[in-house]
Amino acid sequence: MNYQEALDFLYPLHRFGIKPGLERVFGLLAVLGSPHRRLGTIVHVSGTNGKGTTAAAIAAIFQAAGKKTALYTSPHLVDFTERMRINGGCIPHELVATYCSLIKSRVEESHTTFFEATTAIAFAWFASEHVEVTIVETGMGGRLDATNVVHADYVAITSIGQDHTAWLGSTPALIAAEKAAIIKKGSQVFSAVTDSEAAMPVRTAAECCEAPLSVLGIDAHCHVDSEEIGRLELSVRTAKHQYERLTVPLTGAFHASNISLAVMVAETAGIDESSIRNGLANLLQTGYRARLEKIAANPDVLLDVSHNANGIEETVNTLARFRNRYRNLFVLIGLASDKNATAIVKHLKRLSCRLVAVSIPSERSIPALELGGIGEAEDIPTMVFSSPLDGLGYLSGIAEAEDLVLVTGSFYLAGEVLSNGGWNKEMS
Repeated sequence: MNYQEALDFLYPLHRFGIKPGLERVFGLLAVLGSPHRRLGTIVHVSGTNGKGTTAAAIAAIFQAAGKKTALYTSPHLVDFTERMRINGGCIPHELVATYCSLIKSRVEESHTTFFEATTAIAFAWFASEHVEVTIVETGMGGRLDATNVVHADYVAITSIGQDHTAWLGSTPALIAAEKAAIIKKGSQVFSAVTDSEAAMPVRTAAECCEAPLSVLGIDAHCHVDSEEIGRLELSVRTAKHQYERLTVPLTGAFHASNISLAVMVAETAGIDESSIRNGLANLLQTGYRARLEKIAANPDVLLDVSHNANGIEETVNTLARFRNRYRNLFVLIGLASDKNATAIVKHLKRLSCRLVAVSIPSERSIPALELGGIGEAEDIPTMVFSSPLDGLGYLSGIAEAEDLVLVTGSFYLAGEVLSNGGWNKEMS
């Protein structure tokens, strides 16, 4: 089996959709020699928004401290191998093929899902490379997520919001309970959950597992010192230390809580301040991308994977602080059908923007015409294109140097833009 054959084997597993439960992934791991038990120090990250940022920041800090660090995140943007990295480097194509060959029979017998197979492959590679630290981002929820086969030394829980409600529940308490279920006996837990209804299940889960809990805003505090597009400075105060003016190459004050969680985890794990500073400054070396990432100038073009109402609201709050720098603000947007498109568009309206609605390359896409209709109903000037590249081509022809272009709404959309060369003024 070669790499392309491996992808042709893996991607059709999406047909099995989401199947909560751990028995199938345990079966795959058994075939591979139970690699989930040989991952070194494990940090497990859950939450509605900010998981990827928190996981990448923790990985960057451990890498800066000289630890051989594995990072498992999802989804990928351009290439499947982005999901699993060691010290920033992706899994080699030939190893994806090797592991797929090993699990193929078991996958076909048990109707394993794509994410379950991917998780097993990642853990097998990490274990074979004798990593010292493994950072694991949950896929969805926590309790029945395929990643919940690990026994985490440290658990970080970011924000709690409305997403995947059909699977996780419709209230903050229900969603938080699902995400807090990654806590194991003896884990050390770090939470940035601020909603009182959501905070209680986190505290209860920690108490039941006799897991020490540190809460941002109570046991540690953060302050944003300055923010620019592509640069955030913040200070974090814990019970042990004051970290002044940490610099991170990110856009948006909303990242502060995620970065603070990373600092709390790292400090507890015994990482020194110099490694924390250097790791955060070099966050992008983990492969982290497309979180209000500036991919072009004149005009400024920001690529963003915010994909639910809470995430878009944070994006809007950030860009509102820079809005007066730009003449026009164009938003190229595509959304999945399980998202609250009306709420998302209402948030974007605050930016006095012009909307370019597209269909994303997924069978779960909201049709561009439907999304455009929501924009028009909100009295937002709207154009509709069937594909992201058509929408991008239109914008490249009309956006001027003093304008801002935001591409947001979906990992699929960001991936489509990146895989086709990003922003190019000649594409019009």
